Amino acid sequence: MVSLYRDTGVVLRVHKLGEADRIITLLTRRHGKVRAVAKGVRRTTSRFGARLEPFGHVDVQFYTGRTLDVITQVQTVDAFALPIVGDYQRYTAASAIAETADRLTAEEGEPAMRLYLLVTGALRALADGQRDSSLVLDAFLLRAMAFAGWAPAITECARCGLPGPHTAFSVQAGGSLCGNCRAPGSVHPAPEVLVLLAALLHGDWDVAEASVPGSRRDASGLVAALLQWHLERQLRSLPLVERRAREVTTGGQ
Repeated sequence: MVSLYRDTGVVLRVHKLGEADRIITLLTRRHGKVRAVAKGVRRTTSRFGARLEPFGHVDVQFYTGRTLDVITQVQTVDAFALPIVGDYQRYTAASAIAETADRLTAEEGEPAMRLYLLVTGALRALADGQRDSSLVLDAFLLRAMAFAGWAPAITECARCGLPGPHTAFSVQAGGSLCGNCRAPGSVHPAPEVLVLLAALLHGDWDVAEASVPGSRRDASGLVAALLQWHLERQLRSLPLVERRAREVTTGGQ
């Protein structure tokens, strides 16, 4: 008896298998990370090849295989990829989001609803284009680290919990440090950088979007360093992210 199941997921990555197939890695709503074979999708006659591209948000039917499950039906839920892939800044940010989600879900089949919602929310924001891509990415990375149990201490001391703000920040210690706990090698970010980090972590977009380019650049550096420390190696896609500030147009343009 064939075992069928259905779920909604985001395509994190794809790679070739044989002459015409692909292995699709998805982060799904109920089943966590799923790696499944999409047969024949590299042929021009494929019924659903275009729907199984990175960043696609899809409703998928699978049947359980002996080693890998097999995709039998696909319907598009949100066409996030269309506006993302045509813009280098959004594309590189989305690539870092997808790679982070892939890395944080090492176990296949383990539910990761919160991470799935973070990924779909971030990709929706990138596709919509109303927020700066770099801010969307850093907000996602901070919240993804919180999902993994690595939320940085921003408004309190990472070691003793003393309420801040504090002037020292240590990636290895997990965030801000008070004067008594300050560790060798700590950096001293400007107060505005810590305000921005807290805003991104908690979704205060009015504060985040009022930040200046220098604060955004420094905050991005701390977020990348924190993520690399916890993952123990750098994401391949993160150095490629274009961090230019978005140009804001007015006057109906």
